[in-house]
Amino acid sequence: MKPYQQTNDFNKIIYGRRSIKTYDSSVKISREEMTQIINEASTAPSSINMQPWRFLVVDTPEGKEKLVPLSRFNKEKVAQASAVIAVFADKNNFDYAENIYGKAVEHGLMPQDVKDFQLNAFKPIYNNMSDAEMNDVIMLDAGLVSMQLMLVARAHGYDTNPIGGYEKDQIAEVFGLDNERYVPVMLLTIGKAASEGYTSYRMPAEETTFWA
Repeated sequence: MKPYQQTNDFNKIIYGRRSIKTYDSSVKISREEMTQIINEASTAPSSINMQPWRFLVVDTPEGKEKLVPLSRFNKEKVAQASAVIAVFADKNNFDYAENIYGKAVEHGLMPQDVKDFQLNAFKPIYNNMSDAEMNDVIMLDAGLVSMQLMLVARAHGYDTNPIGGYEKDQIAEVFGLDNERYVPVMLLTIGKAASEGYTSYRMPAEETTFWA
C-alpha cells in the first residue's frame, strides 16, 4: 500500500489548530471575508440537505456588549476576538425544503421528478418528528458545520475556540431571535491568536476504534 502523504497545508490546518484563549484585538475580519468563510463552511453535509445551521456573527462593540455578560468564564476571549459566531440550529429548517430542492433542479443538480419524490417522502417524516427527534437531527448537522467552520477559518489564517459555557437560555432573546425556534449550539470565537495556545494529548486510534 502506498503511504499516505500529508501536505504542509493539511498539517497546518489539522495539526496546527488550537483552541485559542487570547486574541489580538486589533485584527478585524471584513464582513466580505466572513461571508466567504461561512459559505465555505456551509458545504458541510446535513440530513437530507436541509442545512439547519444559522449563524449570528457578533463583530461590533454593541454586539459584544450584549454577548460578554452571557459568556460566563469566557468573557475575556469573547471581548478580544475579531468576531464571535453564535451557531444555532433551526427547528423550522424544513420550511426551506422547497427552495433548496427547487434551486437544485434549477442548477441541474437534481431532476424534477426526484425532487418531487423526495419532498413528498420527507415532508410527513419531518412534520411528525417530536422535538427531541428534531433536536437530535439538527444538533448533529450543526456540529458538522461548526467543525468545518473552524477548519475553514484556519485555512483563512485565523484561529478559533469553541465555547459551550454561556447562557444558552438567554442568547436568542437578547439578540432578538425566536428562542422556541432557534436552538443554541455553541459560540465560536475567531481572530488572530495573541499566543500560540497549548497542544493537548489525543488518544490514538488504537484506543478509540473498534473493528468489525
